[in-house]
Amino acid sequence: MAKYEKTIIGQFEEVVNHLQNNIGNSGISMKLVDESNYTIGDTKIAVRVYDKYFMRNGNRASLSLTVVGYNSNIFISAIGAGGGQGVFLNFSLGAEDDMVAIVEKSIEQME
Repeated sequence: MAKYEKTIIGQFEEVVNHLQNNIGNSGISMKLVDESNYTIGDTKIAVRVYDKYFMRNGNRASLSLTVVGYNSNIFISAIGAGGGQGVFLNFSLGAEDDMVAIVEKSIEQME
């Protein structure tokens, strides 16, 4: 499992759209599995789950992305999972790290 979390200042919709575009364009096998959007008062929440096939290890990995916005304060959490091999040891070849790195690079572009 890999995780990246960051708090930034920005516009919620712009951040979500920027992340969606960069993640979606990161590879032909990257697929948006599902999404959820919720607003309560001034707080907006967007959840996205992505799935990608990695040929180098023959496995799929998932990326769970949560973006929470309150006014111009934006919290981003990206968690990559499922890219390992093996039933008990779950030996990973870095697929989760690769998926989380997409989000990290995308946010760095915005700063």
